[in-house]
Order: sequence, then C-alpha cells, then structure tokens
Amino acid sequence: MNHQEKVQRIAEKLKNKTSKDSVVLLKKSVSHQVPKKYSNDKKHIIDVSDLNEIITINQEDKTCTAEPGVTFSDLVKETLKHNLVPIVVPELKTITIGGAVAGCSVESMSYKYGGFHDTCKEYEVITAKGDILQCSKKKNKEIFEMMHGTFGTIGIITQLKFNLLPAKQFVHLTYEKYQTLKQYKKAIESHYQTKDCDFMDGIIHSPELYVLCIGNFVDSAPYSHNYNWMRIFYKSTKEQEEDYLATYDYFYRYDAGCHWIARNYGLENPILRFLFGRFFLPSTNMLKLAKKLAFVFKKIKPDVVVDVFIPFSKLMHFFDFYNKEFQYYPLWVVPYKIKLYPWINPKHITAKDGLYIDIAIYGMKQKDKNYYRIMEEYLLKNSSMKTLISHNFLLESEFWQMWSKENYYKVKAMTDPGNIFNDLFHKMVR
Repeated sequence: MNHQEKVQRIAEKLKNKTSKDSVVLLKKSVSHQVPKKYSNDKKHIIDVSDLNEIITINQEDKTCTAEPGVTFSDLVKETLKHNLVPIVVPELKTITIGGAVAGCSVESMSYKYGGFHDTCKEYEVITAKGDILQCSKKKNKEIFEMMHGTFGTIGIITQLKFNLLPAKQFVHLTYEKYQTLKQYKKAIESHYQTKDCDFMDGIIHSPELYVLCIGNFVDSAPYSHNYNWMRIFYKSTKEQEEDYLATYDYFYRYDAGCHWIARNYGLENPILRFLFGRFFLPSTNMLKLAKKLAFVFKKIKPDVVVDVFIPFSKLMHFFDFYNKEFQYYPLWVVPYKIKLYPWINPKHITAKDGLYIDIAIYGMKQKDKNYYRIMEEYLLKNSSMKTLISHNFLLESEFWQMWSKENYYKVKAMTDPGNIFNDLFHKMVR
C-alpha cells in the first residue's frame, strides 16, 4: 500500500466514524511516555502502524520526507548513507519522528537549532472529520505550529518534511569539567554565543562536578567506542577526558541505559549487565518492561522522571531551590534555543532568555513528599516549563497558566471540534 492509499484509508475511517468515543492510534513503536495509570474511557482504535516509511531523501536541498512512525534509528542509518543526518536526534532509538514533534524532542544540537519541530518544513495532517491538510509556515500556519507539543490532540500527522545537515562518520567528544555552577554556566554561555561546536550537552554528577560534553564531527578517529552493552556513557564522562564514537553510536549513547531504568533495576551491575544486557538493555525492551509494570504505580510512589525547562538567567536560582529540596544526582543537561511557541502562555514565559536549560531528573526515589508537585510549584512561579510525558499533578487552572488555552482551543476548533482526539489537559494530566 502506497502512502496516499494509507492516508485515504485513515481519512475514510474518520469520515465514517459515528460514535463519540475517543480515538486512540494503534502504532508500531513502543510509547516513550512514563508509564501511568490507564484510563477506562471507551476508545475507537485507528491503526496507523504502517505509517513507518521513509519516502524521499533529497541530497540537493538536504531534506527528508517520511511518515511519522519512522524511528530515528532507521532514519539516521539511511541519511548517513548520504552523509546527512537529522538536525535534532533524540537519544533513544525507537523514538519516532511524529512522536518527536508531538512530544517536543530536544537533544545536543538544540543549543543551535531548537527542537526537532524547529527543523520541520511541512506536515500532512488528517483532521477529526477526515480532511487531509497540507500545513507549513505559509499554509495552515496555525495548525502547523500547534501540532508541536500537543501530543496528538489536534490531528493525525501522516507525513513530515524536515531539514537535514551534512555529517561526518565520527564524533569527537571532549569533556570540560567544572567545580562550580557559576563556571559551568559561563562555559555554556560561551559556546552558545560562539556556536563553536556541533553538539553540546552535559552531565552534572554532583554539586562539585559539572561536565560539559562538547562534540564535533570528524572524518576519522584513532579509536571508537560504543555504549550498547558494558560501557555506560554518563559514567564515562566523569572518568575520561575525551572520546570518539561513530556518529550513529553517538546519537544513541544513552540508549542502553535508558537514563533511569538500567540504574534503578540493577542493570548497571557489571555481572548483570554482562549476563542479561544484550536482551534487557536496549531502550525498547526496558520501556516495554516498564509498561508491563505500570500497575505497580497504583501501589507505590513512582520514581521522579521529568525534564524541566529553566530560563538560562534563572539557572543559579533554580539550583538554590533544587539543592535544598531534591539533592539528587546525576542530572542530564541540554541547552535549548527556545522560542515562544504558540502553545506556551506568553504571560507565563516572561523571561527574555533565548536559551533555556533542559534539566532532566531521571529515577529519583520518592520518600515522604510528592516531588513532582514540589517541582510544579516552583515552575509555576518562575517562568519555567516541564515535559508532559511524566506524571503531572497540575490543577486545570494551573495547567492553563503555563499552556495557552486561547491558542490551543482556537486551533482545536478548526481540526477537532468534537474532541475525539481528547484535549491536552485531560489526556496528559487527568
């Protein structure tokens, strides 16, 4: 079945839908949301699992056109054959390009280019009524912009066109180490201003050790490592001064740790890693296991797994709060060139920063407090945001203090007036 036939099949199912049941998309890939309690609402299933093909890679204009279920792992393998890569590549192999738009994916090129959505040129979207729209910054612009960050509640993306950039076969990493947050902040600002590297992210191992991972494409390497089995990338940044990785392995240096699951389930133990790592360590397997264990969250407090986005100018203030309330390390750090996306409430994001810092807390055990809620209260007061893929405890009024209710429902009325795709607050919070 070709792309047009797939799209027509989905559109006809929506046109012929008579019930008011919410639509749920049946996808081929594993969900990358933190496992949560499941809703008992009635569902109308639409199968989109075959929307997983790369349609074209255009070497001349450095673009790719593909269906939303294409994983970044498959995409990178194909684009590298042409010495090209996506501009923003999320860190887990089976994150899909459609999911990266819906869920606001960022990574170590984001200090220059923003999120994956910021590299996209066009979306093909099917509305709740089965209309097929072409959306870009010039055509159906409001819908194009609102597809980002709204987790499939506006419409179904069936095709994306996005930019690529030239790549080389290896990445050379250097690990800049700092003893204070002030030094670390100054180094981030320097690289942000000069744009003197291809990649920048970091690991904060403790309040006394801040590592900035600076990467550059290179044609050759004296050696190369991968972190698919016994080696653990975030630990290597503490132990080494530099490293070389094949470009594909660089993009997925975190995949076999999946940030918190390997650590919290004992799979950083060398013996267990050696014996079971080949099967359990890929992120897809670990996320499937976590999903199967989701029922446990009904009985125990879930680990804190959340990305928060802090204005660069408030970084010192944030860590004063964090070290008082949380005191949990390591932390993952991604500088993120942000813009005021239409789904953000402009009254909430009042800081003038063009740069935000994604601080990722992965796997903190909860004790006597709801640390998710403590973090939300800080974010509400300090022009900051959070990812919605984690557990959320925001009241509806608080939610729309951070997200733009006016802009969201304006577009929602165009594409899903009957609310069959669910609304953002009820899908992600309630």
